[in-house]
Amino acid sequence: MSFLRHVKLRVPSGSARPGPAIGQALGPLGINMAEFCKQFNEKSENMYEKGVPVGVKLSAFSDRTFKFDVRSPPTSFLILKAAGMEKGPQQPSIDRPSGYITPEAVYEIAKMKHRDEMRWHLPLEGVARSVVGTARSMGVVVREAEDDADSEEEKK
Repeated sequence: MSFLRHVKLRVPSGSARPGPAIGQALGPLGINMAEFCKQFNEKSENMYEKGVPVGVKLSAFSDRTFKFDVRSPPTSFLILKAAGMEKGPQQPSIDRPSGYITPEAVYEIAKMKHRDEMRWHLPLEGVARSVVGTARSMGVVVREAEDDADSEEEKK
C-alpha cells in the first residue's frame, strides 16, 4: 500500500452523491465513488448543516483504498451566510458595501476556521484578521451594530 496522491474536493456536507464532479477526481485513482460518498456523508452529517460546501483532502493509495479529512466551509461562504446574502456582489467595493457583519460573527468564523489542520498553530487573532480581509475583498464591512449605520446617515 503506497501513497499515490492527494486530491482536494469541495463537496456538500451530508449529501454527496456519485456523479461527474466527484467521478472525474476519483475515477482515475480507481477509488469506489459510492464508498467514498457513503463514508463522507456519515462523517460530515454531524459536523455541519446538510448541503454546506466543505473542503475534503483525500489521500489515495495504490491498493485503491483512501482516507480523507473534512475541512471547514470556505470563508467566503461563511461570510455570506453571516451577512444574510445569497451571493456576493458583481463588483465589490468598500465605498459601497454590499453587506455587514459583526465582530462577533468574525470571531465565530475564525473559531471554525482555526480548527482546520493548516491553521491550528496560528493565533486566533491572526485568523480573525484573515476573515476580515476576506470580507473586505467581498465588499462586506465589519461593524458593531445596525444603529451605527443610522447614526452615520444622520451625520451626512
